[in-house]
Formats: sequence, structure tokens, C-alpha cells
Amino acid sequence: MRLVGFFLLLLPYFALAQDVASTRPSPVQIVTARYKETYLKITYSQPQKKGRQVFGKLVPYDQIWRTGANEATEITITKDLLINQQPLKAGTYSLFTIPSKEKWIIIINSDVGMWGSYNYNSKKDVLRFEVPVTSTGTTVFESFIISIDSKNDKATISLAWDTTQVSFPVQFNEPK
Repeated sequence: MRLVGFFLLLLPYFALAQDVASTRPSPVQIVTARYKETYLKITYSQPQKKGRQVFGKLVPYDQIWRTGANEATEITITKDLLINQQPLKAGTYSLFTIPSKEKWIIIINSDVGMWGSYNYNSKKDVLRFEVPVTSTGTTVFESFIISIDSKNDKATISLAWDTTQVSFPVQFNEPK
């Protein structure tokens, strides 16, 4: 009974923490995909354009970016798979990028639980590859968006904001 009373005392604090999380300027978003027994989840904070110039200004070119806002973006997979035709073992990783005008470098890093990219350590990179930039010419994405478009054993992860989008393939390793 004492334990129940203790948790009842904590309820207002849990409610406050939940309220603060829901009113963040860059809310937490989660996108998922599943193929058979393999589950893919990306957790990120979603910054807003708010009339600002995004790439090259708010997000500087040729510098490591947390790929969202607040905490570093995290990707979790429950079974080994291929990202951009490169093997990635099951686990949780940070997803960093280095944006530039023509291409982005996508980085999967084994260090997790970081705020931003301040403590990024390239020695913990598990995967690193380049993808071309697609430009829409006009602002299409007011919020930064990560999406996963999956069909059967293949998926495409897209990162999009303002007039910029990059994408890369995922191949689930489950037997068909």
C-alpha cells in the first residue's frame, strides 16, 4: 500500500512532464515500419521553419546536424537489415547528417542518448554514406519530417524540410 501512495504522490509530476513534452516548440515524433518480425522505429524532434532560411543558415552546410531538434534523432531496429545496401545490426543508433547543397552525408552512430550533436564522435560511426538532394523549388515542408514508405521487404526513409528532401533505401532481411 505504501508503494501505491508513493506513486499517487508522483502523479502530478508525471502529468507536468507529459504536459511540457506536448508543448515543446519542436514536438517529438515517431515513425515506424514493420516487415514480418523486423520493426524499424525513428524517434526525432520536429523543428519548424517559422519564416527562417533553413539549410545553409539555421542548419549550416557541411556541419554535423542532429537531424531534427533537441535530442539526437534515434533509429531502432529489431533485426539486422540493409540501409543503402550496407548491413546494419539490430539495435538503437543515433542518426546524424551533414547537409550540403548537392548531397547529404547520412551517418548511423552507435552513441545514443545525446542532446544535439555536441558530443558527436565520428569514431562511433557504424555507417556513413552520401545521398543526393532533391529540391522542390518552393517551400513544401514547413516542419521537418522523417517518413518511412514501406512495401513488402523494402522501405525508403525520407528526410524533408523546407524545399529540400533526401531519401535512402532499407532492405529487410526476413525470408520472403
